[in-house]
Amino acid sequence: MADQGKQMGHSWTLALMVTSTAIGGTLQYGYNLAIMNAPTNFIQGFVNDTCRERWDVQLEDYQVTLVWTIIVSMFSLGGLAGALIAGPMTIHFGRKKCMLLNNVFLMSAALLALTSRAARSFEMIIISRVLVGINAGISMNVQPMYFGESAPKHLRGAVSLSCAVFTAFGVVLGQVVGLREILGSEPYWHYLLASNAIPGFIQLLTLPWFPESPRYLLIDRGDKEACIKALRRLRGCEVQAGELDEMLQEQAQSSGVRPSRPWELLADRAHRWQLLSVIVISSAMQLCGNDSIYLYASYVFKEAGISVEKIQYITIGTGTCEFSACILCNLLIELKGRRFMLMGGYILMCCWAVVFTIALSFEHVVSWMPYLSMTCIFTYILSFGMGPAGVTGVLPTELFSQTARPAAYMIAGSMMWINLFIVGMLFPFLVSSLGQYCFVPFAGVCLLSAMFVGFFLPETKGKTLSEITSEFNKLNFKGQQEKSLSPAQYQLGEVGLSTSL
Repeated sequence: MADQGKQMGHSWTLALMVTSTAIGGTLQYGYNLAIMNAPTNFIQGFVNDTCRERWDVQLEDYQVTLVWTIIVSMFSLGGLAGALIAGPMTIHFGRKKCMLLNNVFLMSAALLALTSRAARSFEMIIISRVLVGINAGISMNVQPMYFGESAPKHLRGAVSLSCAVFTAFGVVLGQVVGLREILGSEPYWHYLLASNAIPGFIQLLTLPWFPESPRYLLIDRGDKEACIKALRRLRGCEVQAGELDEMLQEQAQSSGVRPSRPWELLADRAHRWQLLSVIVISSAMQLCGNDSIYLYASYVFKEAGISVEKIQYITIGTGTCEFSACILCNLLIELKGRRFMLMGGYILMCCWAVVFTIALSFEHVVSWMPYLSMTCIFTYILSFGMGPAGVTGVLPTELFSQTARPAAYMIAGSMMWINLFIVGMLFPFLVSSLGQYCFVPFAGVCLLSAMFVGFFLPETKGKTLSEITSEFNKLNFKGQQEKSLSPAQYQLGEVGLSTSL
């Protein structure tokens, strides 16, 4: 009974570590996406007033829109930069310390945003958004890596999926804080942009009390005692021999092998299909149009007859949908598996995109079609949260070894941010050129993504890295005499290929 109490008490260490990391991590990504909606008109007015005061120039509407587009898009470009530097940072500083150092970008961004109004400088807002993007780019890569390496095998998917839960919670929190009654009004918009410092402070106060990733301590640092100590704290009991043996085996295979660089990983045949899978799924997460449907929500709600004053409250429901779906996915992922959740999510999104297109086509003909359009928005977001939102971040941890994982996350993160930037820039043109058919391309992306997962992505639930690698080697070395090779020989061949690079 005492042992059970001890295990239950210490089991909170992992949960609290996840919470502390995510509050200053992926929560920031969702939060900083959401808080830019409320102050749009106020910041555009600030840009116009600043130019008039400085140069006595009244900007045209398209010029104000251009500056606003630059402010918004800087978040994606900063995220790309953060994704590229996240790999080297995790190798040099470790997972936990990297998350702590990441707050330097966040606090600098908050200070610039807070003082931009007094300084009469919209350029400070642009720089602030770049720094916030860097912070989000690093955390979106490092946090799932930290979680995947710290969680036990049977909880690996659920713990890693909490990244998506906190991202969705960040969206809801940003929507609530951005209400006119809180910080979404003209006198307070600079406080709204700087409010992201509060979760950062919480992380700085709490995360130092939790252990570093056990795998990083053992495999990268070679500190077996620190690894065992971290495992005891995170598991709440004595270290299981099987789990430690698996880590020691990976350490032996990685001995003398330096961490892979992204270009080396791209050229490594032993990781070809793992990398292709991560690239496709990471790109599909943005190209599926989920973030764009947030932008389209206000228009659809207006067409449904909802007053402008109430739209901001209805919009909170979109973020709440994704948050609820991510929690449900967290409960189901270890039961149903990764492939089922991914395929199911994309298939449902494809279906709802088709229904959405039909509803938009007949919204001026049939009186109740705008309400069907509004329903499609919620169901599309629910379907995204049920699968792609959470499972995507789990895959690089499960598909790559310790030496290849940072480079894999760099590539995956880069694809995510590049495609987010592309979709954000192209979506207004899709709406203007395709009209009610603007979601047809997204339906195509969802269908192709579901087909790729169904044909090429093996299930990774509850499997060791060796088992997953053996399944991918059937694709990586297809056509070779692989029947004569045992799984152990495949593993040695993989290490040998990495060493030769």
